[in-house]
Amino acid sequence: MEEYVVEVSGLSFRYDRQNVLEQIDLNIPKGAFLGIIGPNGSGKSTLLKLMLGLLKPQEGEIRLFGTPLSRFKDWSRIGFVSQKANAFNTGYPATVLEVVESGLVKKTGLFRFLGPGARKEAMEAIRSVGMEAYAHQNIGELSGGQQQRVFIARAIVSKPEILMLDEPTVGVDQRHVRSFYEMLEQLNREWGITLILVTHDIGAVSDKVTHVACLNQHLYFHGDIHAFQQLDEEKRSSWYAHDVRLLAHEHG
Repeated sequence: MEEYVVEVSGLSFRYDRQNVLEQIDLNIPKGAFLGIIGPNGSGKSTLLKLMLGLLKPQEGEIRLFGTPLSRFKDWSRIGFVSQKANAFNTGYPATVLEVVESGLVKKTGLFRFLGPGARKEAMEAIRSVGMEAYAHQNIGELSGGQQQRVFIARAIVSKPEILMLDEPTVGVDQRHVRSFYEMLEQLNREWGITLILVTHDIGAVSDKVTHVACLNQHLYFHGDIHAFQQLDEEKRSSWYAHDVRLLAHEHG
């Protein structure tokens, strides 16, 4: 029997009187690399916030690792990376290593001393995202894409089982988007982390993700990437109200 790390059933959410999500049923298998796609305003980021407990649904239930969200406490098992690169304070006085080490606070506690193994764990995470050469550089001196890699390292340093990413390539130079997604694929395969990625561009990750959820207020499709690739273009476009082409981009 397949093991699900996230289970969403009958989920509905609205802001004031505006329906954002309606009757969403979505099960995410352990070890999957799920791409959540949909047009702007389709509810993708809202769904992530609901999974993280930042919003409460009007209807339905979310379970994390089999536990109802209302009773879930072990948040060190879940990492999250938002669209930080564009808004990051470039004057922040911290090195890459210090930023990544701060990600261990969730596991050790706010006022606990980081032991001698903390630096080793931080460097391991930094290496995994290809930023070892920048470990002692001030994070404010890095490009948007480099900063996002550091934020991912910070999110995975505590070795979460799930990593949620909300449009992580916002602010990343298009020349480096391909290698960015290759890095995520490596984390999924080598670290065994279940990835949940919100993206507007399925073409960029169509050869990286293992599963796709197509969202536009309703969940129109949820399945593995092979089943999604077999859908005809007219059907995919009807969910978006514009053409959706499945092309693997070669950036740069």
